[in-house]
Amino acid sequence: MAIKKSKISMFPVISHYPSQYPPQAEEICVTCSGALVGLLKEITSMMLRLHSNHTSLPPATFFLMGIPGLEETHLWLAALLSTMYTMVLVGNSLIMTVIWADPALHEPMYYFLCVLAGVDIIMATSVAPKMLSIFWSGNGTIAFTACFTQMYIVHTATALESGLLLAMAFDRYVAICKPLHYNTILTPQKILGINVAIVVRATIALTPLSWMVSNLQYCGSHAVPHSYCEHMAVANLACSDHRTSNLYALIGSSVVVGMDVAFISASYSLILQAVFNLSSKNARHKALSTCGSHVGVMALFYLPGLISVYVDWWGQDMVPVHTQVLLADLYLVIPPTLNPLIYGLRSKKICQGIWNTMATSLPCHHYVNSKRERRPKQVLVMGDIRSTHEI
Repeated sequence: MAIKKSKISMFPVISHYPSQYPPQAEEICVTCSGALVGLLKEITSMMLRLHSNHTSLPPATFFLMGIPGLEETHLWLAALLSTMYTMVLVGNSLIMTVIWADPALHEPMYYFLCVLAGVDIIMATSVAPKMLSIFWSGNGTIAFTACFTQMYIVHTATALESGLLLAMAFDRYVAICKPLHYNTILTPQKILGINVAIVVRATIALTPLSWMVSNLQYCGSHAVPHSYCEHMAVANLACSDHRTSNLYALIGSSVVVGMDVAFISASYSLILQAVFNLSSKNARHKALSTCGSHVGVMALFYLPGLISVYVDWWGQDMVPVHTQVLLADLYLVIPPTLNPLIYGLRSKKICQGIWNTMATSLPCHHYVNSKRERRPKQVLVMGDIRSTHEI
């Protein structure tokens, strides 16, 4: 066996580790997507029952004002949002299709990425079409039930996104710090269990909040100073006491996000410790670059959302309304736009899978099977990377 040096990728264990998963593992993406669709149907049914059983007469509609104070920029915002929403649909749909179609991508990292892409599409679709209607034509009318359904979907999707980011950080930790146990720790059954746990946690956390807000009495203004049905913006219109729902939202978001961020930070700290022990400067540079981009996307997701929640409680008089609305909009649109680029298209295996998928549609195509390629097998041993070619 000849020993050769080879270029070191960011996460060599993931890209070259032999896949040992049974054929049933490829159904995980479809199973989780089906669970999400079923969840949305149950949400709609629940909101309809809440509406029909409401003791007081609710307003027939709310009116979303868009971004108060920036009405003159609505057309520019509509053009920007249209571009970003198109990127969300195309990028995430492409990621899901490639992972499903290419057997070389049937690995834990890509299963989590597949589910994340589905959640991104749901999260962006729950707000973008109505926001475009407001920005283009000023049509901000939304039915009572539709408003609370949108509210539930938006906040449930954000909880799902946070859980998936934590799961992906754990996957990175296992791949880098415990490479020899990767396939035994992240089995297909455990991956499915993690995804189910994420969905259950989001459902349990958000159902009480939606119930409390939808059962408030709305007898005053129906104009919501927001571009979507954000729960605090809607609850503040209620005639009855809404402090309980606002407090629940504050504590719930702080606990869920705080726990996820703490575990994500711990995972990346351990990853960086392993990375700094690498002897290759090129490997350290690639590792830091990739980790930096991951952390940047997470910051764009977590920081605007938390700031908007805390500003609603303590900074309403200090922060202009349009800034509060823009912060709340930011974390719903930008992460779904960037996730396919940061987590997907920067991966060589994803790009190769895209090429294979496109090539199979041509009459004469050349399919590149990554499993059959003669690639270097890299193992992390005592903080160093040993690279060998299998003969």
